[in-house]
Amino acid sequence: MRRAGLLTLLAASVGLTLGAGSSTLAIFTDSQNSTAAFSTGTIDLTASPTTVFTASGIFPGDSGSQTVAVSNAGTGTLRYALTTSATNADGLGLGTQLQLTITAGTCPGAGAPLYSAAALGSGAFGNPAQGAHAGDRTLAGAASENLCFAWSLPSSTGNAFQGAATTATFTFAAEQTANNP
Repeated sequence: MRRAGLLTLLAASVGLTLGAGSSTLAIFTDSQNSTAAFSTGTIDLTASPTTVFTASGIFPGDSGSQTVAVSNAGTGTLRYALTTSATNADGLGLGTQLQLTITAGTCPGAGAPLYSAAALGSGAFGNPAQGAHAGDRTLAGAASENLCFAWSLPSSTGNAFQGAATTATFTFAAEQTANNP
């Protein structure tokens, strides 16, 4: 009987051992990866031509104009503003005497003035500070618009301005409109 009990115990051990081994020899598994790709948009404002005016030998009563193409070469909608500064290295102040008008459209400007007939050095529209402001212009990605810059030297300009020179810098400042109230 002892022998039968020992054989039964041995058979049970072998059965458990084989059963445990067989459950670890083969199992089915699977896995799957998912990916995410991200890229940012762009804001890329350009103005052409880069030299808006070169006027020399002008006299009281003279005027001129130039169409400037403002473009968004980026992918996102932008808003922009314009500020102007004038330097008068000779100290004669020609920048305060010259008149500037900026209108929307091709010269001669067909739209309402964005900036009208005031001193060259103070030409502006919109606000370059972050956020939406009155006068800011918007351009969608890959869009452009024309602006007409027109200058004049009033007929009333006096002798104090003979031989005077000034340089104006037009600064276009742009920012995204998305998530930027």
